[in-house]
Amino acid sequence: MTRLDIRLFGDPVLRQQARTVTDFDDRLATLARNMHETMAAASGVGLAANQVGVLKRLFTWSDGEDDGLRGAVANPRLLDASEEVQEGDEGCLSFPGLFYPLDRPLRVQVAWQDLSGDGHEVELEGFLARVWLHEMDHLDGVLFIDHLARHDRKAAMRAMRQLRDEETGGDTRTRPGSLLLGSRRDGDAL
Repeated sequence: MTRLDIRLFGDPVLRQQARTVTDFDDRLATLARNMHETMAAASGVGLAANQVGVLKRLFTWSDGEDDGLRGAVANPRLLDASEEVQEGDEGCLSFPGLFYPLDRPLRVQVAWQDLSGDGHEVELEGFLARVWLHEMDHLDGVLFIDHLARHDRKAAMRAMRQLRDEETGGDTRTRPGSLLLGSRRDGDAL
């Protein structure tokens, strides 16, 4: 298995909508295994394919327990969400170390496909509902900061700019994932 690079806020791939998975083959299974390894190594509980630079409607998840539940979800669709909400802090592997209060529906019903392409429906509550909604947002190019109060969103963006500046020495020409998106670091088209 291979650990993949997790894209950080500012990488344009995080704002792109992922494409429907149509090929349920060994390559998809390998991607899911690599995403699970990457997610676990980063101590995460969810990872969307676009967070590793792949624009497929696929995410991996875990219940956060060492030997707990985990899986891979392709082409998820939200069928229903409760009006009752759960309060809690939420973070994201693309925003390392940042957590902010974010209300999410307490219960959701989701249709999805497994790695073989078989269709399923599931009703989730609490923590897993939060995880799945967060990852489904990623697949639509929506980040958790988009749901935050204005002052928290500004604080998160400021913290990520500071992290980027520390890592790149302030060089704004260096963009994570730029090669995947068709340009070199110097900004010229390939």
